[in-house]
Amino acid sequence: MTDVVDMRTLRKARRAELGSFLKSRRARISPEDVGLPPGPRRRTPGLRREEVAQLSGIGITWYTWLEQGRSINVSVQVLNSVARTLQLDAAEKAHLYRLADVPTVPTAHAGTALPEELQVILDHLDPLPGVVLSARYDVLAHNEPYEALCPGFLTGERNVARRVFLTPECCNTYQHNWDDLRRMVGYLRGAYAKNLGDPYWEEFIVELCSESSNFKALWARNDVAVPVSRTKQVRNLAVGELEMFLTSMSLPSVPHAWMQIYTPTNEVAWGKLRELLAMSVEERQRPWVEHREQLHSAAG
Repeated sequence: MTDVVDMRTLRKARRAELGSFLKSRRARISPEDVGLPPGPRRRTPGLRREEVAQLSGIGITWYTWLEQGRSINVSVQVLNSVARTLQLDAAEKAHLYRLADVPTVPTAHAGTALPEELQVILDHLDPLPGVVLSARYDVLAHNEPYEALCPGFLTGERNVARRVFLTPECCNTYQHNWDDLRRMVGYLRGAYAKNLGDPYWEEFIVELCSESSNFKALWARNDVAVPVSRTKQVRNLAVGELEMFLTSMSLPSVPHAWMQIYTPTNEVAWGKLRELLAMSVEERQRPWVEHREQLHSAAG
């Protein structure tokens, strides 16, 4: 019984915090910011409740209840509309979801604008390959050594999970190690739970389940995991296999995005990486092109 009371108390506190948060966000936006005329003199700064409701396409009564902290059901679509009206950034939008008791938390997708300093950091990692990934394994940013080492991950949709599960093993950047695949799907399962109802995620999971028997089998296990640092065999047709240590780091500045850095584990791997980076782009790409033409031309 105590747990139930505590949960109710926590939910009530979140709702009160939600009301305060929404009031503070609309207070910072002027009518001119959203294309409305200034109108008569206002007693308080910012937008009125009815203006937020109108711009968000929801009822004024419903929005008033939301600011008052009443216990009402809130959909992802409505929260997105309110967030757009109040011009919330990624961190504020995630905060809005949490306060509204909605388990879905917006994550970075391909095309998401990243802080400029992240690319600077990636570039200064040279000669170490580095990449920033979304929770869905979308490639959000990368440096030149990563492009040289893992060109297959930068084709098509630029999504590592798609390329790992849908690329033939003969030209797959990652070997089909079952433990690695299980860990990757486990991380996707955990991230998926935070994005329930997001069509971007739903279509992604349906696609992989329908096109990869390995992914479908692993998805059915319902395992969950987090990215961890580990040793991995990376295949590059220009120089062969490289044993690399993958270091994974979260990035609080980008919701649910993380950085992955590849470090050779021995002198052999270091030598192959240096050899690869010394090649021209054409020299690096030629073995991949020839491989596709010889073995996969019929499939396009």
